Amino acid sequence: MSSFGRAFRVTTFGESHGGGVGCIIDGVPPCLPLTEADIQPQLSRRRPGQSSLTTPRNEADQVKIQAGTENGYTLGSPISLFVANQDQRPVDYSDMSKIPRPSHADYTYAAKYNIKSSSGGGRSSARETIGRVGAGAVAEKWLKLKYGVEIVAWVSSIGDQEIERELDLDTISREDVDKSLVRCPDEAATAKMIEIIEAAKADKDSIGGVVTCVCRNVPTGLGEPCFDKLEAMLAHAMLSIPATKGFEIGSGFAGTRMRGSKHNDPFVVKTGADGKKRLGTTTNHSGGIQGGITNGEHVVFKVAFKPPATISQAQKTSEYGGGEAVLEAQGRHDPCVVPRAIAIVEAMAALVIADAALLQLARQGSLVSEPIVAWQI
Repeated sequence: MSSFGRAFRVTTFGESHGGGVGCIIDGVPPCLPLTEADIQPQLSRRRPGQSSLTTPRNEADQVKIQAGTENGYTLGSPISLFVANQDQRPVDYSDMSKIPRPSHADYTYAAKYNIKSSSGGGRSSARETIGRVGAGAVAEKWLKLKYGVEIVAWVSSIGDQEIERELDLDTISREDVDKSLVRCPDEAATAKMIEIIEAAKADKDSIGGVVTCVCRNVPTGLGEPCFDKLEAMLAHAMLSIPATKGFEIGSGFAGTRMRGSKHNDPFVVKTGADGKKRLGTTTNHSGGIQGGITNGEHVVFKVAFKPPATISQAQKTSEYGGGEAVLEAQGRHDPCVVPRAIAIVEAMAALVIADAALLQLARQGSLVSEPIVAWQI
């Protein structure tokens, strides 16, 4: 489906080489200060043509709010965001009309719908994520004003090159991340990652990587057991992003090698930014979520991105009809999508948290008595 969320619901639309792309956002609280200037920075971080390491497709990706605001404030009605496509080149895909690209969605989309976009990936293209990023910026604006939520993602590995030092999750910022050409807040790792991407590009090949994300100041109590646990919704959101192949939260798979006595996060009393005392944990192997519900610690997770499927290197494959073929893909494509995926990961995290927060506000607003369990200090 093309819709995501329940209380904060987003529907994206548009194809990669059509007239444009965008989204409809339903459930945005009224009276939220909002203009294009709140949305554009994240779209600019996602857009193509940022450097020699990304696709050279030249798109400004300028967003236009078409409905849902007046005089710089949300009305509570659905918000429509639109971004025009300006650098379409459908002719680049003429050679691929009879040959499904290996590991791309060409074949599966044709099998599902019995029709496919005549150029590019259509709805399977990463250009669809423009609507997600726009909607995520709106969600993030509300979360920041309501709770002080901060969401920061960065490239933690490309190929076999990882960041080899511990980062301070309390202070890492988007400014730190954006200083790097590959959005990796570590100079030594950045230099090696650039070499890896340039080598793949020179070979007409591609390479994958991992994005790590931290969400700070997330309210306690978000998440809907049993099937809509917050980590389940985050996994749903992240694995819906094109080219993703893995998700882990907190200790992730590494936690399977630990004993419970080391993995458990003991509780202590902490003082929040507002000066109020609350229960917190001394470690965060849980990744900020226990039993599917946020515990007030940083929500920390990782997302794995595979190498982009479209490469210019000649590949032996088959036509739709079964005949042998050699595909040497034309067009403009990223040798590595990970640096541009940062804004998409942040956006999907914002959408999940905003949706969960609105659901929790509805629950809290329905209380007819004081809380029976004294869980607050």
